[in-house]
Amino acid sequence: MRLEIKNVTKTFGNVVALNDFSMTFETGVYGILGANGAGKSTMIHLITDNIPRDYGEKGGSILFNGEDILKMGSRFRSLVGYMPQQQGYYDDFSPKAFLQYIATIKGIPKKEAKKQINELLEVVNLKDKAYEKIGGFSGGMKQRVLLAQALLGDPKILILDEPTAGLDPKERINIRNYISELSKDKIILFATHVVSDIECISDEVMLIKKGKLVTVGTPKELIQGMYGKVCEVTCSMDDIEKIQKQFKVGNIRQKRDGFALRIVGDDFPDEFRRVNQDIDLEDVYLYYFD
Repeated sequence: MRLEIKNVTKTFGNVVALNDFSMTFETGVYGILGANGAGKSTMIHLITDNIPRDYGEKGGSILFNGEDILKMGSRFRSLVGYMPQQQGYYDDFSPKAFLQYIATIKGIPKKEAKKQINELLEVVNLKDKAYEKIGGFSGGMKQRVLLAQALLGDPKILILDEPTAGLDPKERINIRNYISELSKDKIILFATHVVSDIECISDEVMLIKKGKLVTVGTPKELIQGMYGKVCEVTCSMDDIEKIQKQFKVGNIRQKRDGFALRIVGDDFPDEFRRVNQDIDLEDVYLYYFD
C-alpha cells in the first residue's frame, strides 16, 4: 500500500501554502509536525480532495498504488477516514445517532455499522454517553466523537488533524495507544504541533515549514541528527532574558544553584555544557521551528 504526493504546489492568491511538495507514505504512523500555517492542513485537504490542486503541471499529482486519486474518485474516498480539527455538529444528535448518520453516508451496511459503532464508542470512552446530546459535551468529548466517525468503515488511510486537542492526559494516552495498534495495516497521518503526541508511536516524523518538507526520518534518526546541537547553561534570573535574545531556549528549570536553560543551535560558547544523552523530539522541534 502506497500513497505518494509528487511535486504538489498549492497557492491561495499570492500565498504559497505548499511549495513543490513530495512525500511517500506506506503502512505505519507518520507524525506531521509544523507550526500553524506551515502547510499541514493544506496537505491534508489535498489528500482528502477537500480543496482543488493548482491548475496544470505545477499542481503535481497524488497517487494511491500508482493511480491518481482524482481519477479514482469515490473508490479512493471510501478508503479514507478523516478527522478534521473542528467540525460542525448537529447538537441535538447523540454520539450514536451521529455515527449512524455518518455510517449511512459512507454506505456501511446497517448490521456492520451497529457493530462498529458499539465498538468505537467503547474505544473512545463514550459508551455511557451514547444517547446524550452532543451539544452538551465538552470540547474533548466532541473530539472523541470526531475520532470515532473517522474510524467508521475500517479505512486503509486514516488522517488525523490535531486528534488529541482538548483531551485530558489519560485520554491522550489511550487514544495514542489505540492509534498505534491500528497502524499494522493502515497508513496513518497524524498532524499535530504537540510533540508528545507522536514521539512514541510514529514510524516516521515529517517536519513542514512554510510549505516545504524540511526533514523526515524516524524519531531515532532525527534525534541522532541533533547531537552537538543541544546544550544547557545554568544562570541567574537576571541572565535569562539576555540568553533568550541570543539563543533558542526551550525548557527552563529551577535548580539549587540557579536556572538551567535548555538551548538548541549550531554555535555555543565554550562554557555551555553540551547534551547528547537525553535529546528528544522537543529539541528537534525547537531547532527547526522556534
